[in-house]
Amino acid sequence: MNEKFAVLIPLLNPNEQEVAITALHVVEGQPVASGDVLCTIETTKSAADIEADRDGFVVNLRYKQGDTTLAGNILCYLAESPTWTPPNDTDVNIEPGDLDQAFLQSLNDLPDGLRVTKPALRLANKHGLDLGELPKNRLVTEKDVHNILKGRQPTHDPYRKELSMDEYSLPQKAFDSQAIIVYGGGGHGKALVDLLRAMRIYQIVGIVDDGIDSDETIMGLPVLGGGDILNELHTKGVLQAINAVGGIGDMSIRTKIFQQLAEAGFVCPAVAHPTAFVEPSASLSGGCQIFSHVYVGSESFVGYGAIVNTGAIVSHGCILDDYANISPGAILAGNVHIGKSTLIGMGVTVNLDVTIGKGARVGNGSTIKTDVPDNGIVRAGTSWPD
Repeated sequence: MNEKFAVLIPLLNPNEQEVAITALHVVEGQPVASGDVLCTIETTKSAADIEADRDGFVVNLRYKQGDTTLAGNILCYLAESPTWTPPNDTDVNIEPGDLDQAFLQSLNDLPDGLRVTKPALRLANKHGLDLGELPKNRLVTEKDVHNILKGRQPTHDPYRKELSMDEYSLPQKAFDSQAIIVYGGGGHGKALVDLLRAMRIYQIVGIVDDGIDSDETIMGLPVLGGGDILNELHTKGVLQAINAVGGIGDMSIRTKIFQQLAEAGFVCPAVAHPTAFVEPSASLSGGCQIFSHVYVGSESFVGYGAIVNTGAIVSHGCILDDYANISPGAILAGNVHIGKSTLIGMGVTVNLDVTIGKGARVGNGSTIKTDVPDNGIVRAGTSWPD
């Protein structure tokens, strides 16, 4: 494969090769257009966006948000097909001469303490904005510069713009890497809206719900319609979704929504609240949802569509199968295995090395000392076995 397909980590500072990936805007297999932002990187002195320099599919994405790496390493490939197999290469370093020297020089001229993305710096320079006006207590984005130029204060989320359906009437590109919908406008959906806003990565287009009128709003977001609008959204470049149907009473409802989204071509990314702590050796599958103040321990695995709700603890070596639902405050000791579509209630304690079978329901406040069979039921406030 030609080298131009490889996306390399640029060298922002000739004296500092290590960079941190502070925001990741794409997922494996995602189509992108030339100019789309793939990720944001930072050093101790600089920050920049890495943009796609061609249309293609993201293949062999090597890092996740929060990782550190070295300038010159490969971030991913942009391929003509999501099924393309990358070569068995090793990361290679690049020379400073291969970089955007004009941008490097503009970074060197920044006021002390200012961290700014490449699109934001480009916009500020285009309009002759005094860089001293930009805030220095955080990474400055293009949205911040727009707000200053318009002479108004930022909206409730100064980092990401939430788009109305009207703004998607004539899409500008085949895929918007930040646009996302929330399927479900109930309590779980509202919690996920707050989670997405806290992540400051996605642009929430609106809510899809089969039981709410399309002229209503939820948390300032428009209700776009029911599931029959998915194909229309897909054609407008909105290809990412969050399944906000909790399915507490009937877990099959939640799994059917995932199937409906997949059939319409939507990708469900893994999302994690910034206050959650996920150990670097843990694995999060697509569609899983990690809420605030959660801990996911070393070498644990969270399956597709699983929920780990507020304040829950998933200790080392745990396995949560697809669609498992861990309620607020539950505590799983090490090497616990939770089966597919199993519900663990609030405040539940599960002892070391216990397996809870698929489709089981464990009531609030119970203590699980030994294995629970498939489809087993543990009453709230009891111990298993009695």
